[in-house]
Amino acid sequence: MSQGPDHPRDVIAELDFHVEAGVDLCLDERPHDRFSEIEEASPWRPTPARRGSPSSDSSLRVEPPSDGPQVDPVLPRRELPPRGQAPVPPPARTYGQSASAKPGEAAGDARARARDVASLEELEALLAAFDGCPLKFTAKNLVFADGNPASKLMFIGEAPGADEDRVGKPFMGRSGQLLDRMMAAIGLDRTKAYVTNIVPWRPPGNRNPTPQEVSICKPFIERQIELADPDVIVCLGSPATQAITGTKDGILKARGRFYPYRVGDREVKALATLHPAYLLRQPLQKRLAWRDFRLLKATLDGKA
Repeated sequence: MSQGPDHPRDVIAELDFHVEAGVDLCLDERPHDRFSEIEEASPWRPTPARRGSPSSDSSLRVEPPSDGPQVDPVLPRRELPPRGQAPVPPPARTYGQSASAKPGEAAGDARARARDVASLEELEALLAAFDGCPLKFTAKNLVFADGNPASKLMFIGEAPGADEDRVGKPFMGRSGQLLDRMMAAIGLDRTKAYVTNIVPWRPPGNRNPTPQEVSICKPFIERQIELADPDVIVCLGSPATQAITGTKDGILKARGRFYPYRVGDREVKALATLHPAYLLRQPLQKRLAWRDFRLLKATLDGKA
């Protein structure tokens, strides 16, 4: 039996597509032509100059309403610098952060602050007060971590999505539900694992974090790993794998391999695997993730 264009499954699929694309807010039930509304609301109309007038070869004249004073509008005069002095550029937009706008200086400031933190609670409070990453000013909430920080297994993703930004915890949406099922398949849940992200604020539109944003937030995730002190780290997706392991390989080449990672004076294992959000878009690749999780299970059981 054929399905019509308004079949519920098609509507749900279209909504899922928009959510995955980052569209998580509906402003109105119907579209609006804002340009027409501006023209209808404005009493001023540009009219052509009369033929033969001195301004006929210049730009359009603007006529005021009939009930207003009949004067020509005066444009603001542009102040020029004194002769021999270079014009002063407008101040750069800083989004209100107190730290330097340069990513290198912001990363250095983050490294200096993270070094003095003695607990995960202090680190979360430090991130809540840190203004050096512009993503903080477009996100709703800080997304720090979830699960058991005393666990010896740590999952690290790339950045929060819309659901995580709304709730304030990592992996709370569809990808989080899939991650929970993947963990359950090898006998794990969030009471036996610690879950977090490289970047604790949601990038606009669910895009990947930029290298500058990762470099600013990297000192915090490094300190978070030191404080949690896991035995095994699972890097979910390419941004997390590259940030933690330093590899330049794509995730399809890097997955299924253990990389050494230094935590204090000891070396632990970091496993690269596919991100659950990628698996939702490419279901056939779940077989690769299953191989990685079987390897993870064998490692946790001391058989690999």
